[in-house]
Amino acid sequence: MKYVEVAAGILWRDGRYLAVCRPQGRLHAGRWEFPGGKLEAGERPAGALHRELAEELGVHPRTAALWRTVEHIYADKDLHVRLHFFHVTDFAGEPAAREGQVLRWTTPRDALALDFLEADLPLVRDLAAQPLPSTGLREQEA
Repeated sequence: MKYVEVAAGILWRDGRYLAVCRPQGRLHAGRWEFPGGKLEAGERPAGALHRELAEELGVHPRTAALWRTVEHIYADKDLHVRLHFFHVTDFAGEPAAREGQVLRWTTPRDALALDFLEADLPLVRDLAAQPLPSTGLREQEA
């Protein structure tokens, strides 16, 4: 089974967060997710988050707080993922789809209707129950 470690950002703006639909030709094409990507060898989750958001969306987090780390197995893909989810409440730049993905600002409640990846679904549900990031999150260096 292949093991992958991922950093993902929940970018907030005016009570909405950014959802990304995976482009055709990619694993899980057409499914929604939080933006981010794989950690490189020796990379820490916060560093990967900054690099991935810059590459994928052209934004640079100013305030990112680790919210939750989850593990999920996609048995049909023989894939085990460990995901580090960060609330990003301040960032520089305007998100742009640099990799052919579709971007959508969504309310936490409206996100429930999107076809999110299985690993992200529990977080989508939790965000709908309490839409704004908790003030008790640990701040990461920006």
